[in-house]
Amino acid sequence: MARRYWLLKSDPGTFGWPDLEKAKGRRTVWDGVRNYQARNTLRDDVKRGDGVLFYHSQSDKAVVGTCTVTRSGFPEPGDGAWTAIEIALTAKLAAPVALEAMRKVPGLAEMVLLQRGSRLSVQPVTEAEWAIVLTMGRG
Repeated sequence: MARRYWLLKSDPGTFGWPDLEKAKGRRTVWDGVRNYQARNTLRDDVKRGDGVLFYHSQSDKAVVGTCTVTRSGFPEPGDGAWTAIEIALTAKLAAPVALEAMRKVPGLAEMVLLQRGSRLSVQPVTEAEWAIVLTMGRG
């Protein structure tokens, strides 16, 4: 199966990029997702080796780095009705890629993040979108 790409939203006040940088092994269990559609995506679609755009929601509203999925969906510790994954830090972007900057790029017009009403914390990203965001993040 080909590598897939995802955008994971995180409130930096709860768990942000600096927390991941400090985490043991620079990896974390991605849990606490309380939306059925996002849970099903974590459970059924996100696989070990997939790429992740780490997105700060709330104040920053920017992609700040990339990660790799190191463990596919498993029952969330403490509440097996929900699903968790494990991610490991890959690289911090040289420059955060702000939501408003992404809105101005024609190649990202169909990106789920940019669609009106898109609030899911786990979103698919195409390979082309992944490449554009990484290029923008080079600074």
